[in-house]
Amino acid sequence: MNAIVKGILRRWIAIGLSFVLAIALSGCNPANFETVAAQVPQIVVSVLSDPKTFNYALNQESPNIFGLTYDGLVTENPLTGAVEPALAESWEIAEDNLRITFTLREGLRWSDGEPLTADDVDFTYNSVYLNEAIPTDTRDILRIGESRQLPSVRQLDARRVEFTTPEPFAPFLRITGLPILPAHALREAVETKDSQGNPRFLTTWGVDTPPQQIIVNGPYQLEEYVTSQRVVYRRNPYYWRRDFQGNPQPYVERLIWQIVESTDTSLIQFRSQGLDSVGVTPEYFSLLKREEDRGRFTIYEDGPAPGTNFISFNLNKGRRNGRPLVDPIKSRWFNSPDFRRAIAYGIDRQRMINNIFRGLGELQNSPISVQSPYYLSPEEGLKVYEYDPDRARELLRQAGFQYNSAGQLLDAEGNRVRFSLITNAGNRIREAMGAQIKQDLSQIGIQVDFNPIAFSVLVDRLSNTLDWDCHLLGFTGGIEPNDGANIWSVEGGLHSFNQTPPPGQPPLEGREVADWEQQISDLYIDAAQELDESRRKAIYAETQQLTQEYLPFIYLVNPLAMTAVRDRIQGVQYSALGGAFWNIHELRIVD
Repeated sequence: MNAIVKGILRRWIAIGLSFVLAIALSGCNPANFETVAAQVPQIVVSVLSDPKTFNYALNQESPNIFGLTYDGLVTENPLTGAVEPALAESWEIAEDNLRITFTLREGLRWSDGEPLTADDVDFTYNSVYLNEAIPTDTRDILRIGESRQLPSVRQLDARRVEFTTPEPFAPFLRITGLPILPAHALREAVETKDSQGNPRFLTTWGVDTPPQQIIVNGPYQLEEYVTSQRVVYRRNPYYWRRDFQGNPQPYVERLIWQIVESTDTSLIQFRSQGLDSVGVTPEYFSLLKREEDRGRFTIYEDGPAPGTNFISFNLNKGRRNGRPLVDPIKSRWFNSPDFRRAIAYGIDRQRMINNIFRGLGELQNSPISVQSPYYLSPEEGLKVYEYDPDRARELLRQAGFQYNSAGQLLDAEGNRVRFSLITNAGNRIREAMGAQIKQDLSQIGIQVDFNPIAFSVLVDRLSNTLDWDCHLLGFTGGIEPNDGANIWSVEGGLHSFNQTPPPGQPPLEGREVADWEQQISDLYIDAAQELDESRRKAIYAETQQLTQEYLPFIYLVNPLAMTAVRDRIQGVQYSALGGAFWNIHELRIVD
């Protein structure tokens, strides 16, 4: 999957990324495809949940189809981190660093055979991403400077397009890896309105759209989607890539995603030859390692995974229709920095690594991926929270909490400290982490009601109702920290710990932004404006110090990035940033 797109899409549940783990035992067995499989080379992998939309601009979830179905002007090599040409064969950056002119490759075509030109680039940015009538999180990433202005995009001719920014914007070249969308298929939907006065685009290309109607430019196009069972992709015959001999890529004709919400089932299917790849979680590693030779597969590993795992408290003081989103008693606890620091000291992360991750992980302390040149390590001065329950109790007492004779934690008014912790049901690692957090915090007198819930319910509570105490989740990672700007911007679409309501939801009254929260938001703007790499690194170092000081996210563990892949799949260049299939166009099946 395109690493830039993954970074840009930092979405709620970074659970299913890089073709994670699952396949149903009934109704969607790969044996159903045996006849076809004998005719065409195919790869069968799995994901944890159904796609939520086929419309990239409206997407907020992972897994999603877009890394396979769309390319942008540029791409990012996950092995080197370098920006490389994609739909654009070249680009030129003006001396003032305010303009980038891209030249598209000759002969580009959409999956329906129509020409792909600079008009499509103009349409994608001006009519979709920059269009305020389209509620897309992508626009947060494109906003520049304190004014939050947007770039201008101008078509110069059929193959050239010019991007202009109001001020220097260091991440801008990487951001142009955003998918380019087909003007001939979507322009009418953008320009016409429904009965409520909204662009019809907002209801275009949902998951109920026949897959054959989805026009793409990436290596694969949709062939079939069966809810809760599978997504089938077919090679795009008009894909632009060719190998050195001029042969069209990708070589693999078909890719199948099987859908199920159980990682245990995926392991069973992989071991019985039903899957070609499976994400290797710590509890499966020893078993799979013993079976590598007999099972004719290889376990690839590339250090810590780039994403994050964390718990986060709901710091939102807002009210909706006069009713607080968070119980005011709990809100006072959650908004105390010392309370959050005590929680961080009260979680035994090393035990988590030893027991849950079987030693196959590292302590996590930063929102920025360890692969990024902007990552600040503890050795460089980043604050960390080693397990220290005595220090946790001391901080709680300093913050006005007290213990009763039974060792239960009470606040200054005598209220028992108790809150709910939610995560996505079916992810065994997350469920085990939540169970340990419940146990650890009971040692400092706190009662945690741990409640894994269905994915759809979880997303609704985090994105729409905003009714939650604490959650255990994660975001995807990457090289460029600005890809997470909409997490740290105080008005960002993924500013989850103090969320603004999404479009169409009732507004909030009384939402407050803390000084440190605003400071992090401002520093992300400063870092994006700074072209000197050493100064950019210093700014991002300051953001990491602030996130560790005030703990809007309490980071837990980086698992090692590991994937098992059948040896019949040749050409794998495994990367923690890109996974096993980032170069899907180069992979071959050798039976």
